[in-house]
Amino acid sequence: MAKLRVAVLAGGRSSEHEISLASARSVAAGLDRERYDVREIEIGRDGRWALGEGSRAELPTGAKEAPLPIPAEGRPPEPLGDVDVVFPVLHGPFGEDGTVQGLLELADVAYVGAGVTGSALAMDKDLFKAVMRDKGVPVVRSVTARRGATVENPFGYPVVVKPARLGSSVGISVVRTPDELAPAVELAFAHDEKILLEEHVSGVEVECGVLGNEEPVASLVGEIVPLASDWYDYEAKYAEGGMELVVPARISDEATRRVQELAVASFVAADCEGMARVDFFVRDDGEVLVNELNTIPGFTSTSVYAKLFEASGVPYGELLDRLVDLALARRDRRRSLRY
Repeated sequence: MAKLRVAVLAGGRSSEHEISLASARSVAAGLDRERYDVREIEIGRDGRWALGEGSRAELPTGAKEAPLPIPAEGRPPEPLGDVDVVFPVLHGPFGEDGTVQGLLELADVAYVGAGVTGSALAMDKDLFKAVMRDKGVPVVRSVTARRGATVENPFGYPVVVKPARLGSSVGISVVRTPDELAPAVELAFAHDEKILLEEHVSGVEVECGVLGNEEPVASLVGEIVPLASDWYDYEAKYAEGGMELVVPARISDEATRRVQELAVASFVAADCEGMARVDFFVRDDGEVLVNELNTIPGFTSTSVYAKLFEASGVPYGELLDRLVDLALARRDRRRSLRY
């Protein structure tokens, strides 16, 4: 039987470029070569597309010209549209926010993960929370500020200040005194024209993976224990030994069920498919609040999403297989629609 042709998209223009490369290397290595013909495409910080060693895919129509390796003799480049599935492993803007997903929709190519709407909505934490509130999903309280407006803090201290459309804790500050607020706001505005001030929640930070299309399922719940910092910042997420993931989380059975219920509810409300990691706070009194939803979570074999499903009985290779199958199933389902 012919192998499925899978193109892994890596890098991207966002500040999460290096994290994306690490995730994509892991995905490419984890895809079963007996089942898949894997091609790797790296998008540079400048937006240029380049092929990985041994890959044979052309740039999509209209993309910037990029230096391509000379193909092996007798093996001319193939168009990107000739692959069976694209696996975008792009974190942050220009990849996780619906931009690449829109390109793939135009090309009628199956791809892993959320579509244009879900990707764009989850990336914008302001709009995501507005939709969650409308759908009855409890979220961490926040206010939004745009560049040029007066920034006021209604929550007291400490308070969290973050860009509205970024990930990996880039540009985020936990502000503990009034004197720290202005520098934190300046830092957040350096990354986005819209920022959020969020209530600082006292309690346990937990995460839950979701997998599926029409019938999504939740993973076991994992508890985040930062070791490199007193909160789950960039160093705690990516430095060696920066955090500990405790699975199952040390919360009550009732809170665990509530986290899993809300993980699936927020996934559906945000119009997601394929995969997502949903981040929560469990207050000291047991109340569960959704904080964020990530449509392309970190994807090394030791990343939280993969570890949560491994603990749930779905090893890394099988997880990748399921995601590829879900991408093909969605493509086939949508092809029956009239446009």
